[in-house]
Amino acid sequence: MELSVVIILSSLLIGAGLIGVVLPFIPGVPLAWLGVLFYGYHTGFETISVSTVAWLFLVAAVTVIIDLIAPVLGAERYNSSKSGTFGAIIGLFVGMLILGPFGIVLGPPLGAFSGEMLAGKDSKRALQSAWGSFVGFVISTVLKLIAVVVIASVFIAALV
Repeated sequence: MELSVVIILSSLLIGAGLIGVVLPFIPGVPLAWLGVLFYGYHTGFETISVSTVAWLFLVAAVTVIIDLIAPVLGAERYNSSKSGTFGAIIGLFVGMLILGPFGIVLGPPLGAFSGEMLAGKDSKRALQSAWGSFVGFVISTVLKLIAVVVIASVFIAALV
């Protein structure tokens, strides 16, 4: 495959990864990683080594895991009870089933709020738990952005 085509396709994957940082239905970090893998593979891993691609895979995998658990950890950080934390976990899965990718954003806060209310906590505590879940989501979004910027930087450095 011609190098210019490889660069364009890799750039498109990394660009889609950047968009995926804010759109929950696009797996941003994995797409950006695929862009680097694609480039490395088609250039014989001359400017991006196999070990660099492997390290970036690890970054992508850890980011995906953090993205899933951050809302739950955020709820716990904001003094969520076990019911609120459990609600955030249930909300994540039910949200994904009902709302698809948008459920990743909405499910944990709604679940944390519902869990607290079902446990008999007052609405202030329930809102605090839901807020913590949302804060966890925002933090995970920032981490995804950092991961994609690192991946894009490695790609740009390989081109220069």
